[in-house]
Amino acid sequence: VQLVESGGGLVQTGGSLTLSCAASGITFSDNAMAWYRQAPGKQRELVAAITSESGATWLTASVKGRFTVSRDNAKNTLYLQMNRLRPEDTAVYYCNGDLRWGAVMEGLFDSWGQGTQVTVSS
Repeated sequence: VQLVESGGGLVQTGGSLTLSCAASGITFSDNAMAWYRQAPGKQRELVAAITSESGATWLTASVKGRFTVSRDNAKNTLYLQMNRLRPEDTAVYYCNGDLRWGAVMEGLFDSWGQGTQVTVSS
């Protein structure tokens, strides 16, 4: 399995970014997928998740109304549209996935990609 995150960068408060996660080595369309983030000195946390088929989504409370998770199964790519960014969104963002929704929600994976850094300046 290879997961390659991209799209991070430095933005000002209130700005927007769109993250992408290109997946290979898996049947992407069969997997629930999610975005996670890890800020300095903090544990990795689940930010957004999307089911494999119906495309139903879950967002952590702090990003509801600002972030949107989506997927393009034809391109084996997961996206995270981030609007109205805040300094507390600063973190390294990672994607991952599993056939089981529960595993995605727990985020207990052995392997992770390199992540993409998002820095929001105040």
